[in-house]
Amino acid sequence: MPQPALDAPDVAAPIPRTTAKIRRTFAPRPGVAALWVFATVPFALALLAAVRAPKMHVLLDYWHVFAKITDDNGDLLLGQVFTYHLDQPFVVPSLLFYADAAWFGGDNRVLTVLTVALLAVAVFALHTMVPRQLNPVTRVALTAAMSWLLFTSHATELWSQSTNGISWVPAVTFCTIAIACAHHGRPIGAYAAAVLGCLSFGAALPIWFVIAFIAWLRKESRLRVVLPSAVGLVVLIGWWLTKPAGTQSGATAAFDPDGRLSVVAAAVGGLWSVDVAVLAVVAGGLTITILALLLRRTIADRPAADAGWAGLACYAVALAMMLALGRTTTSVPGGNVGLVSRYVLVAALATIALLVLTTSHRPQWPHRYVVAGIVALSLVTHAIGGGKADEVRGSYAPLSLSAIALRVDAPAALAALHIQRAAAPAARALHAYPFTDAFTLGCHGPELGSHVDLTTAQPTSANAAGALDKPATGPGAITTGWAVVNGTQPDCILITDQTGTVIGGGITGLPLTAGQTASPGATAWQATAGPTNGPLTVLTVQAGHLYRIS
Repeated sequence: MPQPALDAPDVAAPIPRTTAKIRRTFAPRPGVAALWVFATVPFALALLAAVRAPKMHVLLDYWHVFAKITDDNGDLLLGQVFTYHLDQPFVVPSLLFYADAAWFGGDNRVLTVLTVALLAVAVFALHTMVPRQLNPVTRVALTAAMSWLLFTSHATELWSQSTNGISWVPAVTFCTIAIACAHHGRPIGAYAAAVLGCLSFGAALPIWFVIAFIAWLRKESRLRVVLPSAVGLVVLIGWWLTKPAGTQSGATAAFDPDGRLSVVAAAVGGLWSVDVAVLAVVAGGLTITILALLLRRTIADRPAADAGWAGLACYAVALAMMLALGRTTTSVPGGNVGLVSRYVLVAALATIALLVLTTSHRPQWPHRYVVAGIVALSLVTHAIGGGKADEVRGSYAPLSLSAIALRVDAPAALAALHIQRAAAPAARALHAYPFTDAFTLGCHGPELGSHVDLTTAQPTSANAAGALDKPATGPGAITTGWAVVNGTQPDCILITDQTGTVIGGGITGLPLTAGQTASPGATAWQATAGPTNGPLTVLTVQAGHLYRIS
Protein backbone atom coordinates (compact mmCIF):
# COMPACT_ATOMS: atom_id res chain seq x y z
CA MET A 1 0.00 0.00 0.00
CA PRO A 2 1.58 3.29 -1.05
CA GLN A 3 2.76 5.60 1.72
CA PRO A 4 1.37 9.13 1.78
CA ALA A 5 3.83 11.67 0.41
CA LEU A 6 5.54 13.90 2.94
CA ASP A 7 4.53 17.53 2.75
CA ALA A 8 7.05 19.32 0.55
CA PRO A 9 8.09 22.80 1.47
CA ASP A 10 6.62 25.59 -0.57
CA VAL A 11 9.67 26.92 -2.40
CA ALA A 12 7.68 29.88 -3.56
CA ALA A 13 6.90 30.98 -0.03
CA PRO A 14 8.45 34.30 1.03
CA ILE A 15 11.63 34.22 3.11
CA PRO A 16 10.89 34.96 6.76
CA ARG A 17 11.78 38.51 7.75
CA THR A 18 14.26 37.35 10.39
CA THR A 19 16.13 35.28 7.80
CA ALA A 20 16.23 38.20 5.39
CA LYS A 21 17.60 40.41 8.15
CA ILE A 22 20.38 37.93 8.90
CA ARG A 23 21.30 37.74 5.22
CA ARG A 24 21.50 41.52 5.00
CA THR A 25 23.72 41.57 8.06
CA PHE A 26 26.25 39.21 6.51
CA ALA A 27 25.99 40.61 2.99
CA PRO A 28 26.84 44.32 3.22
CA ARG A 29 25.47 46.57 0.56
CA PRO A 30 27.89 47.82 -2.11
CA GLY A 31 27.74 51.32 -0.64
CA VAL A 32 29.02 50.10 2.75
CA ALA A 33 31.80 48.07 1.15
CA ALA A 34 32.82 51.05 -0.99
CA LEU A 35 33.00 53.29 2.07
CA TRP A 36 35.21 50.79 3.88
CA VAL A 37 37.57 50.84 0.90
CA PHE A 38 37.39 54.66 0.92
CA ALA A 39 38.37 54.63 4.62
CA THR A 40 41.56 52.66 3.91
CA VAL A 41 42.87 55.06 1.24
CA PRO A 42 44.41 57.74 3.53
CA PHE A 43 45.89 55.04 5.78
CA ALA A 44 47.53 53.42 2.75
CA LEU A 45 48.86 56.78 1.54
CA ALA A 46 50.33 57.59 4.95
CA LEU A 47 51.83 54.11 5.29
CA LEU A 48 53.43 54.39 1.85
CA ALA A 49 54.94 57.75 2.79
CA ALA A 50 56.20 56.28 6.09
CA VAL A 51 57.89 53.37 4.34
CA ARG A 52 59.47 55.69 1.76
CA ALA A 53 60.65 58.19 4.39
CA PRO A 54 64.40 58.88 4.77
CA LYS A 55 66.37 56.39 6.80
CA MET A 56 68.12 59.20 8.65
CA HIS A 57 66.76 60.99 11.72
CA VAL A 58 67.43 64.61 10.75
CA LEU A 59 65.63 66.64 13.40
CA LEU A 60 67.45 68.20 16.32
CA ASP A 61 65.00 66.91 18.96
CA TYR A 62 65.87 63.28 18.22
CA TRP A 63 69.62 63.83 18.59
CA HIS A 64 69.19 66.05 21.64
CA VAL A 65 67.12 63.40 23.43
CA PHE A 66 69.35 60.56 22.23
CA ALA A 67 72.48 62.33 23.51
CA LYS A 68 70.79 62.99 26.85
CA ILE A 69 69.61 59.42 27.53
CA THR A 70 72.81 57.56 26.47
CA ASP A 71 76.45 57.49 27.44
CA ASP A 72 79.31 57.22 24.97
CA ASN A 73 79.09 53.41 25.09
CA GLY A 74 75.49 53.49 23.96
CA ASP A 75 74.09 52.41 27.33
CA LEU A 76 70.70 53.76 28.41
CA LEU A 77 70.75 56.31 31.24
CA LEU A 78 67.39 55.44 32.78
CA GLY A 79 67.35 58.42 35.10
CA GLN A 80 67.56 60.79 32.15
CA VAL A 81 64.53 59.14 30.55
CA PHE A 82 62.36 60.64 33.29
CA THR A 83 63.58 64.20 32.76
CA TYR A 84 61.61 66.76 30.76
CA HIS A 85 62.05 67.60 27.09
CA LEU A 86 60.72 71.00 25.98
CA ASP A 87 59.22 71.23 29.50
CA GLN A 88 57.14 68.10 28.77
CA PRO A 89 57.25 64.54 30.14
CA PHE A 90 58.94 62.40 27.49
CA VAL A 91 59.35 58.89 28.89
CA VAL A 92 57.66 56.81 26.17
CA PRO A 93 59.20 58.69 23.20
CA SER A 94 62.65 58.53 24.82
CA LEU A 95 62.40 54.76 25.21
CA LEU A 96 61.18 54.41 21.62
CA PHE A 97 64.10 56.51 20.35
CA TYR A 98 66.54 54.31 22.22
CA ALA A 99 64.88 51.06 21.14
CA ASP A 100 65.05 52.20 17.53
CA ALA A 101 68.77 52.92 17.81
CA ALA A 102 69.63 49.78 19.80
CA TRP A 103 67.43 47.21 18.01
CA PHE A 104 66.69 48.61 14.55
CA GLY A 105 69.86 50.44 13.60
CA GLY A 106 68.47 53.91 14.22
CA ASP A 107 66.15 53.67 11.21
CA ASN A 108 63.74 56.59 11.04
CA ARG A 109 61.32 54.46 8.98
CA VAL A 110 60.70 52.05 11.83
CA LEU A 111 59.21 54.84 13.91
CA THR A 112 57.36 56.49 11.03
CA VAL A 113 55.54 53.21 10.41
CA LEU A 114 54.86 52.93 14.15
CA THR A 115 53.39 56.45 14.06
CA VAL A 116 50.97 55.44 11.31
CA ALA A 117 50.05 52.27 13.23
CA LEU A 118 49.32 54.29 16.39
CA LEU A 119 47.04 56.63 14.47
CA ALA A 120 45.23 53.59 13.06
CA VAL A 121 44.64 52.49 16.66
CA ALA A 122 43.19 55.94 17.38
CA VAL A 123 40.81 55.57 14.42
CA PHE A 124 39.69 52.16 15.68
CA ALA A 125 39.16 53.47 19.22
CA LEU A 126 36.96 56.27 17.91
CA HIS A 127 35.12 53.86 15.60
CA THR A 128 33.97 51.84 18.63
CA MET A 129 32.18 54.95 19.91
CA VAL A 130 30.04 55.61 16.82
CA PRO A 131 26.36 55.46 17.91
CA ARG A 132 24.79 52.11 17.02
CA GLN A 133 21.42 53.65 16.28
CA LEU A 134 22.73 55.39 13.16
CA ASN A 135 22.21 53.99 9.69
CA PRO A 136 24.98 51.45 8.82
CA VAL A 137 26.07 53.51 5.81
CA THR A 138 26.31 56.64 7.95
CA ARG A 139 28.31 54.81 10.60
CA VAL A 140 30.89 53.62 8.07
CA ALA A 141 31.01 57.07 6.47
CA LEU A 142 31.84 58.60 9.86
CA THR A 143 34.62 56.04 10.35
CA ALA A 144 35.95 56.92 6.90
CA ALA A 145 35.95 60.60 7.90
CA MET A 146 37.97 59.74 11.02
CA SER A 147 40.55 58.03 8.84
CA TRP A 148 40.76 60.87 6.31
CA LEU A 149 41.00 63.54 9.01
CA LEU A 150 43.60 61.82 11.20
CA PHE A 151 45.67 60.71 8.19
CA THR A 152 45.26 64.08 6.49
CA SER A 153 48.01 65.30 4.18
CA HIS A 154 48.35 68.30 6.51
CA ALA A 155 50.04 65.94 9.00
CA THR A 156 52.72 64.68 6.59
CA GLU A 157 55.54 65.64 8.95
CA LEU A 158 54.31 63.02 11.42
CA TRP A 159 55.25 60.18 9.05
CA SER A 160 58.11 61.91 7.21
CA GLN A 161 60.26 62.36 10.29
CA SER A 162 59.39 60.14 13.21
CA THR A 163 60.80 62.60 15.74
CA ASN A 164 57.62 64.63 15.39
CA GLY A 165 55.36 61.59 15.10
CA ILE A 166 56.67 59.75 18.15
CA SER A 167 56.82 62.97 20.17
CA TRP A 168 53.16 63.79 19.55
CA VAL A 169 51.14 60.78 18.39
CA PRO A 170 51.53 58.31 21.32
CA ALA A 171 50.04 60.81 23.79
CA VAL A 172 47.12 61.61 21.48
CA THR A 173 46.49 57.93 20.75
CA PHE A 174 46.52 56.95 24.41
CA CYS A 175 44.08 59.79 25.10
CA THR A 176 41.66 58.59 22.41
CA ILE A 177 41.84 55.12 23.95
CA ALA A 178 41.13 56.61 27.37
CA ILE A 179 38.14 58.52 25.97
CA ALA A 180 36.79 55.38 24.27
CA CYS A 181 37.17 53.32 27.46
CA ALA A 182 35.44 56.02 29.53
CA HIS A 183 32.67 56.22 26.92
CA HIS A 184 32.07 52.49 27.28
CA GLY A 185 32.13 52.63 31.10
CA ARG A 186 35.53 50.98 31.54
CA PRO A 187 37.36 53.20 34.02
CA ILE A 188 40.37 50.93 34.59
CA GLY A 189 41.22 50.95 30.89
CA ALA A 190 40.71 54.71 30.78
CA TYR A 191 43.01 55.30 33.76
CA ALA A 192 45.72 53.01 32.38
CA ALA A 193 45.65 54.75 28.99
CA ALA A 194 45.74 58.14 30.71
CA VAL A 195 48.85 57.17 32.69
CA LEU A 196 50.63 56.05 29.51
CA GLY A 197 49.56 59.25 27.81
CA CYS A 198 50.97 61.41 30.61
CA LEU A 199 54.26 59.51 30.35
CA SER A 200 54.34 60.29 26.64
CA PHE A 201 53.87 64.05 26.35
CA GLY A 202 52.15 67.06 27.86
CA ALA A 203 49.35 66.68 25.30
CA ALA A 204 47.86 64.10 27.69
CA LEU A 205 47.73 66.29 30.79
CA PRO A 206 44.05 67.34 30.36
CA ILE A 207 42.82 63.79 29.83
CA TRP A 208 41.99 63.16 33.51
CA PHE A 209 39.43 65.99 33.53
CA VAL A 210 37.99 64.71 30.25
CA ILE A 211 37.51 61.25 31.79
CA ALA A 212 35.74 62.83 34.77
CA PHE A 213 33.52 64.86 32.44
CA ILE A 214 32.54 61.74 30.48
CA ALA A 215 31.72 59.88 33.71
CA TRP A 216 29.50 62.79 34.78
CA LEU A 217 27.68 62.81 31.45
CA ARG A 218 27.12 59.06 31.79
CA LYS A 219 25.60 59.62 35.26
CA GLU A 220 28.13 57.30 36.85
CA SER A 221 28.95 57.23 40.55
CA ARG A 222 30.39 60.28 42.25
CA LEU A 223 33.66 58.40 42.87
CA ARG A 224 34.21 57.94 39.13
CA VAL A 225 33.87 61.70 38.68
CA VAL A 226 35.90 62.85 41.67
CA LEU A 227 38.78 60.36 41.41
CA PRO A 228 40.09 61.29 37.93
CA SER A 229 39.52 64.97 38.71
CA ALA A 230 41.69 64.68 41.81
CA VAL A 231 44.37 62.76 39.92
CA GLY A 232 44.31 65.41 37.19
CA LEU A 233 44.89 68.16 39.75
CA VAL A 234 47.81 66.25 41.28
CA VAL A 235 49.33 65.65 37.84
CA LEU A 236 49.01 69.31 36.82
CA ILE A 237 50.40 70.62 40.10
CA GLY A 238 53.25 68.12 40.04
CA TRP A 239 54.15 69.05 36.48
CA TRP A 240 53.99 72.78 37.24
CA LEU A 241 56.25 72.47 40.27
CA THR A 242 58.85 70.29 38.54
CA LYS A 243 58.98 71.63 34.98
CA PRO A 244 61.97 73.77 33.94
CA ALA A 245 61.57 77.50 34.31
CA GLY A 246 61.19 79.78 31.31
CA THR A 247 59.63 79.42 27.88
CA GLN A 248 60.49 76.81 25.27
CA SER A 249 60.77 76.69 21.47
CA GLY A 250 60.95 80.45 21.10
CA ALA A 251 57.52 80.90 22.66
CA THR A 252 56.56 84.40 23.75
CA ALA A 253 56.30 85.22 27.44
CA ALA A 254 54.09 88.26 26.77
CA PHE A 255 50.49 88.44 27.96
CA ASP A 256 49.21 88.71 24.35
CA PRO A 257 45.58 87.55 24.73
CA ASP A 258 44.77 88.33 21.09
CA GLY A 259 47.68 86.31 19.75
CA ARG A 260 46.92 83.36 22.00
CA LEU A 261 43.24 83.40 21.07
CA SER A 262 44.19 83.31 17.39
CA VAL A 263 46.38 80.27 18.06
CA VAL A 264 43.45 78.46 19.72
CA ALA A 265 41.20 79.14 16.74
CA ALA A 266 43.88 78.36 14.14
CA ALA A 267 44.71 75.04 15.80
CA VAL A 268 41.05 73.99 15.75
CA GLY A 269 40.62 75.15 12.13
CA GLY A 270 44.01 74.05 10.81
CA LEU A 271 42.48 71.62 8.31
CA TRP A 272 41.25 74.50 6.19
CA SER A 273 44.47 76.39 5.51
CA VAL A 274 48.10 75.83 4.58
CA ASP A 275 49.75 79.07 5.69
CA VAL A 276 47.01 81.72 5.74
CA ALA A 277 46.25 82.13 9.43
CA VAL A 278 43.02 84.07 9.00
CA LEU A 279 41.33 81.20 7.13
CA ALA A 280 42.23 78.76 9.90
CA VAL A 281 41.11 81.23 12.58
CA VAL A 282 37.70 81.73 10.96
CA ALA A 283 37.23 77.98 10.42
CA GLY A 284 38.33 77.26 13.98
CA GLY A 285 35.99 79.89 15.39
CA LEU A 286 33.04 78.38 13.53
CA THR A 287 34.00 74.87 14.68
CA ILE A 288 34.21 75.92 18.32
CA THR A 289 30.89 77.78 18.09
CA ILE A 290 29.04 74.80 16.61
CA LEU A 291 30.63 72.46 19.17
CA ALA A 292 29.48 74.76 21.96
CA LEU A 293 25.90 74.64 20.67
CA LEU A 294 26.01 70.87 20.39
CA LEU A 295 27.54 70.47 23.86
CA ARG A 296 24.84 72.70 25.36
CA ARG A 297 22.24 70.10 24.42
CA THR A 298 24.48 67.22 25.51
CA ILE A 299 25.10 68.75 28.92
CA ALA A 300 21.41 69.48 29.40
CA ASP A 301 20.14 66.00 28.44
CA ARG A 302 23.28 63.96 29.32
CA PRO A 303 22.69 61.13 26.82
CA ALA A 304 25.26 58.36 27.30
CA ALA A 305 25.73 57.99 23.53
CA ASP A 306 27.16 61.54 23.33
CA ALA A 307 29.45 61.31 26.35
CA GLY A 308 32.66 60.25 24.59
CA TRP A 309 32.17 62.68 21.71
CA ALA A 310 31.60 65.57 24.09
CA GLY A 311 34.77 64.51 25.88
CA LEU A 312 36.68 64.36 22.59
CA ALA A 313 35.52 67.89 21.70
CA CYS A 314 36.64 69.21 25.09
CA TYR A 315 39.98 67.42 24.78
CA ALA A 316 40.63 68.97 21.36
CA VAL A 317 39.85 72.48 22.59
CA ALA A 318 41.98 71.89 25.70
CA LEU A 319 44.90 70.91 23.45
CA ALA A 320 44.43 74.10 21.44
CA MET A 321 44.46 76.16 24.65
CA MET A 322 47.62 74.42 25.90
CA LEU A 323 49.25 75.11 22.55
CA ALA A 324 48.33 78.79 22.83
CA LEU A 325 49.64 79.04 26.38
CA GLY A 326 52.93 77.21 25.83
CA ARG A 327 53.90 77.60 22.17
CA THR A 328 52.61 80.95 20.89
CA THR A 329 55.25 82.50 18.65
CA THR A 330 55.39 84.48 15.41
CA SER A 331 58.57 82.79 14.14
CA VAL A 332 56.71 80.12 12.12
CA PRO A 333 55.32 80.09 8.56
CA GLY A 334 52.08 82.06 8.50
CA GLY A 335 52.93 83.68 11.83
CA ASN A 336 50.65 81.34 13.78
CA VAL A 337 51.95 78.24 15.53
CA GLY A 338 48.50 76.67 15.21
CA LEU A 339 49.31 76.08 11.53
CA VAL A 340 52.30 73.81 12.24
CA SER A 341 51.78 70.47 10.52
CA ARG A 342 51.81 68.18 13.55
CA TYR A 343 49.24 70.28 15.42
CA VAL A 344 46.59 69.56 12.80
CA LEU A 345 45.61 66.57 14.93
CA VAL A 346 43.85 69.10 17.16
CA ALA A 347 41.68 70.20 14.24
CA ALA A 348 41.11 66.59 13.20
CA LEU A 349 39.82 65.56 16.64
CA ALA A 350 37.59 68.64 16.94
CA THR A 351 36.13 68.11 13.46
CA ILE A 352 35.50 64.41 14.11
CA ALA A 353 33.60 65.28 17.31
CA LEU A 354 31.60 67.89 15.42
CA LEU A 355 30.67 65.46 12.63
CA VAL A 356 29.49 62.69 14.96
CA LEU A 357 27.56 64.97 17.33
CA THR A 358 25.86 66.79 14.45
CA THR A 359 24.91 63.52 12.77
CA SER A 360 23.54 61.95 15.95
CA HIS A 361 21.60 65.13 16.87
CA ARG A 362 20.00 65.32 13.41
CA PRO A 363 18.75 61.78 12.70
CA GLN A 364 16.09 63.17 10.35
CA TRP A 365 18.68 64.23 7.78
CA PRO A 366 18.71 61.86 4.76
CA HIS A 367 21.74 59.67 5.12
CA ARG A 368 22.71 60.05 1.45
CA TYR A 369 23.22 63.78 2.01
CA VAL A 370 25.13 63.15 5.22
CA VAL A 371 27.42 60.65 3.49
CA ALA A 372 27.97 62.97 0.52
CA GLY A 373 28.90 65.82 2.86
CA ILE A 374 31.31 63.65 4.85
CA VAL A 375 33.04 62.40 1.70
CA ALA A 376 33.33 65.94 0.32
CA LEU A 377 34.78 67.27 3.59
CA SER A 378 37.32 64.43 3.71
CA LEU A 379 38.53 65.01 0.16
CA VAL A 380 38.57 68.80 0.32
CA THR A 381 40.61 69.00 3.53
CA HIS A 382 43.01 66.38 2.20
CA ALA A 383 43.45 68.35 -1.02
CA ILE A 384 44.10 71.57 0.91
CA GLY A 385 46.75 69.76 2.93
CA GLY A 386 48.76 68.99 -0.22
CA GLY A 387 50.35 72.42 0.06
CA LYS A 388 51.35 71.71 3.65
CA ALA A 389 52.88 68.38 2.61
CA ASP A 390 54.97 70.14 -0.05
CA GLU A 391 56.16 72.67 2.54
CA VAL A 392 57.21 69.89 4.91
CA ARG A 393 59.13 67.96 2.25
CA GLY A 394 60.85 71.14 1.07
CA SER A 395 61.92 72.14 4.58
CA TYR A 396 63.32 68.68 5.39
CA ALA A 397 65.31 68.21 2.16
CA PRO A 398 68.42 70.25 3.19
CA LEU A 399 68.55 68.43 6.53
CA SER A 400 69.52 65.20 4.75
CA LEU A 401 73.11 66.48 4.84
CA SER A 402 73.17 65.59 8.54
CA ALA A 403 73.97 61.92 7.80
CA ILE A 404 77.17 62.89 5.99
CA ALA A 405 78.01 65.53 8.61
CA LEU A 406 77.82 62.94 11.37
CA ARG A 407 79.91 60.38 9.49
CA VAL A 408 82.73 62.82 8.71
CA ASP A 409 82.37 64.60 12.08
CA ALA A 410 81.95 68.08 10.59
CA PRO A 411 81.46 70.32 13.66
CA ALA A 412 80.41 73.49 11.84
CA ALA A 413 77.92 71.64 9.63
CA LEU A 414 76.45 69.82 12.64
CA ALA A 415 76.08 73.12 14.47
CA ALA A 416 74.34 74.67 11.45
CA LEU A 417 72.00 71.67 11.23
CA HIS A 418 71.40 71.77 15.02
CA ILE A 419 72.52 68.15 15.40
CA GLN A 420 74.02 67.14 18.75
CA ARG A 421 77.62 66.21 18.02
CA ALA A 422 77.75 64.57 21.45
CA ALA A 423 75.30 61.92 20.25
CA ALA A 424 77.75 60.49 17.70
CA PRO A 425 79.75 58.21 20.05
CA ALA A 426 76.61 56.46 21.35
CA ALA A 427 75.19 56.10 17.83
CA ARG A 428 78.49 54.67 16.64
CA ALA A 429 78.62 52.22 19.57
CA LEU A 430 75.08 51.02 18.83
CA HIS A 431 75.75 50.85 15.06
CA ALA A 432 72.85 53.21 14.47
CA TYR A 433 72.48 54.95 11.14
CA PRO A 434 74.51 56.65 9.71
CA PHE A 435 77.16 54.50 11.41
CA THR A 436 76.11 51.36 9.53
CA ASP A 437 77.08 49.60 6.32
CA ALA A 438 73.86 50.91 4.78
CA PHE A 439 75.26 54.45 4.70
CA THR A 440 76.11 55.70 1.22
CA LEU A 441 76.93 58.95 -0.51
CA GLY A 442 74.59 57.92 -3.33
CA CYS A 443 77.32 58.07 -6.00
CA HIS A 444 76.91 54.43 -7.09
CA GLY A 445 80.62 53.85 -6.58
CA PRO A 446 82.87 56.19 -4.59
CA GLU A 447 82.29 56.31 -0.83
CA LEU A 448 84.03 57.97 2.10
CA GLY A 449 87.67 56.86 2.11
CA SER A 450 87.65 55.87 -1.57
CA HIS A 451 90.30 57.19 -3.94
CA VAL A 452 89.34 58.83 -7.23
CA ASP A 453 91.61 59.88 -10.08
CA LEU A 454 91.30 63.64 -10.25
CA THR A 455 92.93 63.72 -13.67
CA THR A 456 89.82 62.06 -15.14
CA ALA A 457 87.50 64.76 -13.79
CA GLN A 458 86.02 66.73 -16.70
CA PRO A 459 85.80 70.52 -16.56
CA THR A 460 82.46 72.30 -16.71
CA SER A 461 81.02 72.60 -20.19
CA ALA A 462 77.75 73.07 -22.02
CA ASN A 463 76.66 69.55 -20.99
CA ALA A 464 78.00 69.63 -17.46
CA ALA A 465 77.90 72.92 -15.61
CA GLY A 466 78.14 73.93 -12.00
CA ALA A 467 79.39 76.52 -9.57
CA LEU A 468 80.63 76.86 -6.03
CA ASP A 469 78.61 79.67 -4.47
CA LYS A 470 79.72 79.40 -0.88
CA PRO A 471 83.08 77.79 -0.09
CA ALA A 472 83.70 76.28 3.32
CA THR A 473 84.45 79.03 5.85
CA GLY A 474 85.84 76.78 8.56
CA PRO A 475 86.59 73.18 9.53
CA GLY A 476 83.65 70.99 8.60
CA ALA A 477 81.50 73.86 7.35
CA ILE A 478 78.75 73.58 4.74
CA THR A 479 79.66 74.27 1.10
CA THR A 480 76.90 75.22 -1.34
CA GLY A 481 76.44 75.65 -5.08
CA TRP A 482 74.51 74.45 -8.11
CA ALA A 483 75.10 71.82 -10.78
CA VAL A 484 73.56 70.17 -13.83
CA VAL A 485 74.73 67.28 -16.02
CA ASN A 486 73.05 66.63 -19.35
CA GLY A 487 70.03 68.64 -18.28
CA THR A 488 69.45 66.72 -15.02
CA GLN A 489 70.69 66.82 -11.47
CA PRO A 490 73.88 64.87 -10.72
CA ASP A 491 73.83 61.72 -8.61
CA CYS A 492 75.89 63.20 -5.79
CA ILE A 493 78.61 65.59 -4.71
CA LEU A 494 82.10 64.48 -3.66
CA ILE A 495 84.75 66.40 -1.74
CA THR A 496 88.33 65.13 -1.95
CA ASP A 497 91.67 66.20 -0.60
CA GLN A 498 94.71 66.88 -2.78
CA THR A 499 95.42 63.17 -3.26
CA GLY A 500 91.92 62.32 -4.47
CA THR A 501 90.78 60.66 -1.25
CA VAL A 502 87.06 61.19 -0.63
CA ILE A 503 86.71 62.99 2.70
CA GLY A 504 83.19 64.37 2.31
CA GLY A 505 80.10 64.52 0.18
CA GLY A 506 76.80 66.22 -0.30
CA ILE A 507 73.20 66.17 -1.44
CA THR A 508 71.68 67.39 -4.69
CA GLY A 509 68.22 68.15 -6.00
CA LEU A 510 67.63 71.13 -3.69
CA PRO A 511 65.65 74.18 -4.89
CA LEU A 512 67.73 77.00 -6.34
CA THR A 513 67.96 80.09 -4.17
CA ALA A 514 67.09 83.55 -5.41
CA GLY A 515 70.74 84.51 -5.93
CA GLN A 516 71.77 81.46 -7.93
CA THR A 517 72.08 81.89 -11.71
CA ALA A 518 72.23 78.46 -13.27
CA SER A 519 71.73 76.51 -16.48
CA PRO A 520 68.34 74.96 -17.34
CA GLY A 521 67.68 71.80 -15.34
CA ALA A 522 70.15 72.73 -12.61
CA THR A 523 69.50 72.18 -8.92
CA ALA A 524 71.24 73.41 -5.80
CA TRP A 525 73.53 71.24 -3.71
CA GLN A 526 75.07 71.29 -0.25
CA ALA A 527 78.13 69.39 0.93
CA THR A 528 80.51 69.10 3.84
CA ALA A 529 83.74 67.36 4.75
CA GLY A 530 85.60 66.52 7.90
CA PRO A 531 88.23 68.90 9.28
CA THR A 532 91.34 68.74 7.10
CA ASN A 533 94.31 70.79 5.97
CA GLY A 534 95.01 71.89 2.41
CA PRO A 535 92.79 72.73 -0.55
CA LEU A 536 89.69 70.68 -1.32
CA THR A 537 88.25 69.60 -4.64
CA VAL A 538 84.50 69.54 -5.21
CA LEU A 539 83.17 67.12 -7.84
CA THR A 540 79.79 66.20 -9.20
CA VAL A 541 79.15 62.59 -10.17
CA GLN A 542 76.76 61.38 -12.83
CA ALA A 543 76.66 57.78 -14.13
CA GLY A 544 80.19 57.17 -12.83
CA HIS A 545 81.69 60.24 -14.55
CA LEU A 546 83.42 62.97 -12.54
CA TYR A 547 82.92 66.68 -13.23
CA ARG A 548 85.04 69.27 -11.49
CA ILE A 549 83.33 72.22 -9.83
CA SER A 550 86.31 73.64 -7.92
